Amino acid sequence: MKDDKRMRFVSAEQVARLAGVSRSAVSRTFTPGASVAPATREKVMNAAKQLGYHVNDLARGVLANQSRLVGIVATKPELGFRAHLTAALAKAMIRRGSIPILINTGQTGDEMLAAQQMLIGHRAEATIILSGSPPASFFELAKQNGQPLVLIGRSEPGADHVRVGNSEASRNAANAFFAAGRRRLAVVGSHSSTPSISERESAFVATARALGADVMTAHGPDSDYDSGIAAAAKLFSSAQKPDAVFCANDQIAFGVMDFVRNRLGLRIPEDVAVIGFDDVPEAAWLSYGLTTFRQDPETMATRAVDLLERRLQNHDAPPGHERVIPELVVRGSFVPA
Repeated sequence: MKDDKRMRFVSAEQVARLAGVSRSAVSRTFTPGASVAPATREKVMNAAKQLGYHVNDLARGVLANQSRLVGIVATKPELGFRAHLTAALAKAMIRRGSIPILINTGQTGDEMLAAQQMLIGHRAEATIILSGSPPASFFELAKQNGQPLVLIGRSEPGADHVRVGNSEASRNAANAFFAAGRRRLAVVGSHSSTPSISERESAFVATARALGADVMTAHGPDSDYDSGIAAAAKLFSSAQKPDAVFCANDQIAFGVMDFVRNRLGLRIPEDVAVIGFDDVPEAAWLSYGLTTFRQDPETMATRAVDLLERRLQNHDAPPGHERVIPELVVRGSFVPA
């Protein structure tokens, strides 16, 4: 006869038998606020510890028509700042007693909707969206099911969201370059730009032009290191080469810096000054020393959780908006005047 290797979790009935109490006594023992005699509680807890019993939270969620799952929907969550924000959100969810579920999805409407349907099917109590462009049906489905949504890095009418001060930082970057005597400015973005990256680019360009500086733009295919290399190759192949470059994120900035130093033999910041955006840990590495605007993933995660708590307490409250203004962290790639 074959051994049955299937997973068999310890049941409440087993705990009740070992403790010599009723099944309902076990249930009351593990229900916060329920009435149970101290002696009974001690018997149940000792039996549970001996057997390795844990409450079936999934079953409780089904009975309550809501789990403690919180969905985190992101495209390429392993890259750049998004990786650190995803980690901070997961920690924040665990601290509040929730179970974070990461859905690594694409940016199309169909992919976003499929992710949401999965989360609603598992009765997730909320969804946090880090990227992508959810279709109107996404918000309608959440509304129909009473599922709160929190968006980070973008905003949609009627939705709670956390935004970073992209335009403020980008204007500061242009002003700082100009004040330091740089007149041939450039900004590097991405063809697959997120709303945040698009905002950074447009605010920088508008400010640079208002100051009277020459401003160039370049885009890589994505928002990563290789795209920084590709965009730098375009920028520095032109007749008029920039003497200061603002990059829409740090990953792009690393590519730009490596191209400028290793392919062109130029000095940073003497020949070309560089400012990034995010302040990922690699920005402080000696090989980069990148001056950049810091987004604090812990702060943004905390703000997102605050919005979620507010929504769960009052589903009819007006949309909550949080804005986090990034600070410039000065390192060797550019020192303001």
